Amino acid sequence: MASQEKTKLVLLACGSFNPITNMHLRMFELARDHFEDTGRYRVVKGIISPVGDGYKKKGLIGACHRLEMARLATENSDWITVNDWESQQSEWVETAKVVRHHHAELISSEDNSNDDVDTVRCGKRRKLEQNKSICQSSYINTNADTPQLKLLCGADVLESFGVPNLWKPEDIEEIVGKYGVVCITRYGSDAEKFINQSDVLYEHRKNIHVVREWVTNEISATHVRRALRRGQSVRYLLPDPVVRYIQDHSLYSAESEQKNADVILAPLQRYTSTN
Repeated sequence: MASQEKTKLVLLACGSFNPITNMHLRMFELARDHFEDTGRYRVVKGIISPVGDGYKKKGLIGACHRLEMARLATENSDWITVNDWESQQSEWVETAKVVRHHHAELISSEDNSNDDVDTVRCGKRRKLEQNKSICQSSYINTNADTPQLKLLCGADVLESFGVPNLWKPEDIEEIVGKYGVVCITRYGSDAEKFINQSDVLYEHRKNIHVVREWVTNEISATHVRRALRRGQSVRYLLPDPVVRYIQDHSLYSAESEQKNADVILAPLQRYTSTN
């Protein structure tokens, strides 16, 4: 299939990235390989969107540090970027809204890039009405060429859909049904079983892409923070620039791990109070 006929795809990963690890980056590579190996997709961009401080997760350090570490981790990538929109919001933003925001940005970017082409196609202003059908057809084609956006996550995120009051049911429906999810499995997780046990996930199972990591890689940010608190090396678990940043700023101590320890997680606060 010719490159121009392939569906363009953007992968969006939301999360704490506390800190970003090599496994976070590996997820993007695995997902890109999975889609491009089908011959039907061309992955054009990866977006890392760290959650804001308003998420109130235990041990979550400031967004300014997590953003900078993510930028350092991706500085040599030619396709993975870091976006600060979510982390700069004053309150926690639901993942569905984050996905919507980035989808709107993709549409806006695609429309702007075709402004000159649309002007030529539609001709002069006085001919707008007679060329209306042509312009509308061009606009539809432009939108059709807008990249698809899919949420990239680990199996733990997929399984968290079943945690009471952590997600709104309509948000799960929107994310999985309208956009789609790319789930990277870890050792010991059974994404297919969880999909089969969930009615809403089963309904949209064709829009959930399960990607297996056959090279065992159990790096987790939780384990990394524990090693840092104990003064142990985390080299080769994180990109070297991230390791240096953590050392330079004395991040991840026993004290920092207790941040938000007595605070209820933002989605649990919000959704429990409305039920």
